[in-house]
Amino acid sequence: MNHEPAGAAYRIEDLAHQSGATVRTIRAYQDRGLLPRPERRGRANVYSNMHLTRLRQIAGLLDRGYTLASIKELLEAWDTGRGLGGVLGLAAEVEGPWTDEEAVRISRAELIERFGGAPDEAAVADAVELGVLEPVPGEADLFLVPSPQELAVAAELHEAGVPLSAIAGHLRELRGQVEHIATRFLEFTTEHVFARYIGQHQPPTEADTVEAATLVRRLRPLAQQTVDAELARAMRLFATRQLRRHLGSVPAATSAEESCSVRIPASTMRAVERLVGPEQVSAFIAAAAEREVQSRTLDSLTANMRETNKVHEPP
Repeated sequence: MNHEPAGAAYRIEDLAHQSGATVRTIRAYQDRGLLPRPERRGRANVYSNMHLTRLRQIAGLLDRGYTLASIKELLEAWDTGRGLGGVLGLAAEVEGPWTDEEAVRISRAELIERFGGAPDEAAVADAVELGVLEPVPGEADLFLVPSPQELAVAAELHEAGVPLSAIAGHLRELRGQVEHIATRFLEFTTEHVFARYIGQHQPPTEADTVEAATLVRRLRPLAQQTVDAELARAMRLFATRQLRRHLGSVPAATSAEESCSVRIPASTMRAVERLVGPEQVSAFIAAAAEREVQSRTLDSLTANMRETNKVHEPP
């Protein structure tokens, strides 16, 4: 709630105290055109509640990560009647959480217990650097976990025998690849969806920004859904190849039959994959082998019948 009187007048020192900005910062904003010049009353410069409101808006935008140059453009758009609320609503939609996960806290003792019971300061430092853990200010032995799922995956891998240093290295590599995917998805949606809002020669209208914010809300889950589906497909494909590379190709067999491993040239395997798809390779090879066996059996029976007929032919 704003407790300042509607017609309040401030000296620059008072304005600094009310807004939390320094006198030097206020003057710098004036020089950059971010803050209107004060009213001159006699020998004194007088600021109003409009200046105080503007300083608070600038502070809020800086907290959101905007540069002073972009803030100037936004404020100019607002001053010309194009509206700042829609822009801030769009920013809030983009900057909001992109996951349903809720951060949790974990103590150092709980962390040690979860990862085998032996302290590993190097691993903790890696986790902090990667943002898997965030130190809680003023609490030396307490951490914030932005993604409990990510920490749970690390714990499962460690319990399965993967060293913590290897997990950290894998996450660094994975993060770079995922950031590339995120960049490409944003470029794609920007080109085909948002270009009409942000590609204009003038700042977007209030209606434009409200519509763009609605689209962000609708499209937000699509990136994760697409990656989930494609990751599942790729894991199925490459896990099959990995297993076949280590164990050999296992033909399909009934429960009463014994399976055996047969080495098949890689070029043949690739040709079969192109023909029937990776999931059907084993079944195809088994069917082809069975067909060859049947064909040779028929050939053998036919040859035997011919020999028998020759023996019984009259001289």
